[in-house]
Amino acid sequence: MRYLVTARVKPGREAELLQALETGTLGDGSVAGDEYLRNMETARLRDDGSIRWVEVCFCRLPLEEERPYWEEFFELVKVQDAHARHRCRDLSGTEPWACCECDCTDRLEARLATAGRPFVAILRAAVAENAITSGGLP
Repeated sequence: MRYLVTARVKPGREAELLQALETGTLGDGSVAGDEYLRNMETARLRDDGSIRWVEVCFCRLPLEEERPYWEEFFELVKVQDAHARHRCRDLSGTEPWACCECDCTDRLEARLATAGRPFVAILRAAVAENAITSGGLP
């Protein structure tokens, strides 16, 4: 299933998050592998300071496996279905692992790509300028 995740970086965790992204260690130990890094590459910072991304998850409960890894750096504000559950071939069992190559959220992901600003670029600039010590992300 695919989920639309809305989150906020926990105060004071910006530099550690950037380091985990740059060293490729975000999500180390998780069965989700590089999904965390891919999610952050497409994540968008919104005007209200929240971050959004679409995430593929095969857990019985949304983000059951991923939640501890995300919660190290983020407050998860909202996790919602990114498309209609009844159309999910993985969830229905008609095509296991279908979400890996499915285009069910192409339109949503394309719309997100034009909304807000690229999260990692903003995070990198904020950490470099030490802006995080004066109130968080711009």
